[in-house]
Amino acid sequence: MEEKKKKTVSSEEKLAALTEENQAIIKENEELKKQADDYKDKWMRNVAEFDNYKKRNAKIWQDAFNEGIASVILKILVVGDTLDRAMSIGLDEKTLAGIAGIKRKFDETLASLDIEEINPVGEPFDPNVAEAVMQVEKEDGLTSDTVKQVFEKGYKLKDKIIRYAKVSVVK
Repeated sequence: MEEKKKKTVSSEEKLAALTEENQAIIKENEELKKQADDYKDKWMRNVAEFDNYKKRNAKIWQDAFNEGIASVILKILVVGDTLDRAMSIGLDEKTLAGIAGIKRKFDETLASLDIEEINPVGEPFDPNVAEAVMQVEKEDGLTSDTVKQVFEKGYKLKDKIIRYAKVSVVK
């Protein structure tokens, strides 16, 4: 009988040891889950941070590219102004047609680069798109602070003004 008692005690000891080992494994598993969650959280934050970095970097490059385009376009707008002036003076038909063709190509090139002309004639004066260089007396049909004439066209690249229109404004 004592032998049976020893076996029972030994079984109870084994059960206690296994239970203790099981508790240790459960505790270690919980710690590893916490550590895995922590790593996953850090990884997700790094992915989001890298994505934000890529977006910021793409915007910086796009802005720099647009600044470069604006800088070059600003220098060649003088050519367009000269073509406009040439078309406004009395020229023969063939010369006028040739200049009009060149001006059309010039305008198409600007449009292909997302450059838009600013023509505020008849609109209320807006200092965000035009520069008033002259005031004129009020005439019939015109209200105060209305743009009457454009002396030099303005241009914008997407939403950024690259050259303000020079205009006359009704008093």
